[in-house]
Amino acid sequence: MTEKLLGKVAVVTGASKGIGAAIAKAMALEGAKVVINYASSLKDAQRVVGEIKNAGGEAVAIQADLSQPEAIEPFFDSALAAFQRIDILVNNAGIYLAAPLGQITPEHFHSQFNLNVLGLILATQAAVKRMPAEGGVIVNTSSVVSTLSPPGTSVYNATKSAVDNLTRTFAKELAVKKIRINSVNPGLISTEGTNAIGFVQQGVDVPEHMGPIGLPTHIAPGVVFLACDDSIWMTGQTLYLTGTAG
Repeated sequence: MTEKLLGKVAVVTGASKGIGAAIAKAMALEGAKVVINYASSLKDAQRVVGEIKNAGGEAVAIQADLSQPEAIEPFFDSALAAFQRIDILVNNAGIYLAAPLGQITPEHFHSQFNLNVLGLILATQAAVKRMPAEGGVIVNTSSVVSTLSPPGTSVYNATKSAVDNLTRTFAKELAVKKIRINSVNPGLISTEGTNAIGFVQQGVDVPEHMGPIGLPTHIAPGVVFLACDDSIWMTGQTLYLTGTAG
């Protein structure tokens, strides 16, 4: 432990499993107190909190479905009450649904944009209002699909392209508040979610352009880097973590 985040409080959305859980645990190991947001998986969220506490860290799990606008302000009130400050926001909560053009419905569209884009915007607004005068850091979890645009996932791809653009725009708007914002764009990662939908599993051929299959622990150090002072001269940038060159 190098304690790069000692004294900081980090809110990690969608942190009960997968990449979010790995980020939360990595931040705690660097000294941050961590708020674990979860939508429905209380057992998983409690497991992550337990692992952090067993390693000597501090964490609390707070439920909120961030696709519901009315849930966001109460969630951040609870997060602020838990540790009395918010220094870091990791916008990791997201949903992935696949559908080719002919099968896209309004429900398919809104379910992904309501969380991946609108939820991120509203969470960012809420966190910024509660960050200290000396500033803060926001890290958005985007995806390599924002540029690769694999077929059959057009709406999801569009949400992640939106995240990349929001990151660049918000960086310019938030600079006056001394708040840095960057995005991390993972490649194909083996998580509970990607395994559950059969996208990553034994014996399945992965398209060459998607690169090798990574693990959540391959992504978490990059987020810690963007959250700590090692990246103090970075804002509005996209960090690709894909296991490939180019």
